[in-house]
Amino acid sequence: MNGVKRKGARSAKDIPIDILAQLNRGEIETANLVEWLAVDQKILLENLLKQHKRTSYLKSVLSKIGQLKKQTVNTVNEAIGTGLFEQVAQEDDKEFLAIMSNHTADLVRCWATYAIGKNENLNITETLNEIRFFSADKHFGVREISWIAVRNKINGDLENSVAILAEWTTSEDENIRRFATEATRPRGVWCTHIELLKQNPLLGLPVLEPLKSDPAKYVQDSVGNWLNDASKTCPDFVKELCELWEKESGTKETNYIIKKALRTINKQ
Repeated sequence: MNGVKRKGARSAKDIPIDILAQLNRGEIETANLVEWLAVDQKILLENLLKQHKRTSYLKSVLSKIGQLKKQTVNTVNEAIGTGLFEQVAQEDDKEFLAIMSNHTADLVRCWATYAIGKNENLNITETLNEIRFFSADKHFGVREISWIAVRNKINGDLENSVAILAEWTTSEDENIRRFATEATRPRGVWCTHIELLKQNPLLGLPVLEPLKSDPAKYVQDSVGNWLNDASKTCPDFVKELCELWEKESGTKETNYIIKKALRTINKQ
């Protein structure tokens, strides 16, 4: 985008034809959620593979999409990411993985995150070390997919995941801090729930506690949403924690988090 931040269209029908064509060719990033949803990922995939002389990968990846019971932007995204990872792993194609990881198109970078999430040879420490690069991506879509791509691994090794992510809360980058809470939300968004945290949210406290007065609204929203998730199964835990934070901190940032955390409880 030549260093100029584009303002995206408000509806799909308002996206200029030339912009949509550039998006589908992978020449520019999506500017907002409307554009993100409008990209034809199959066309983008075909263009990517043609540009980098990897058309031999296409049939197998399209087969992954064809096997989906329901095709949504997220299921297609995961199917393509998984299919490309399998091809890259089979061919030991580290060059193409590097191309994807640093590609101009945000959706291509999203696909690259699944090479981490689907790689069973990586333990949780290695997985989180590798996904950290994407958790700090400048694009909202890549940041969201990055935690979705590794959430099952986090769920499968929760104790170690929380210990590692607790260290991320000291990062100067608010995107990395926000990943720590968003990736461990008990209920999450567009993903499976973490039953251990739904039943025992105390396990997530090492991640939450350092962020109770975070200066970034992006992080505050995530902490508040985390606790709101927990309030649906463990309301007493959330109420007691909020009371404690109010006494210990009492900043406007903490008060904002508390308000978001208690919103479901206060409706009852």
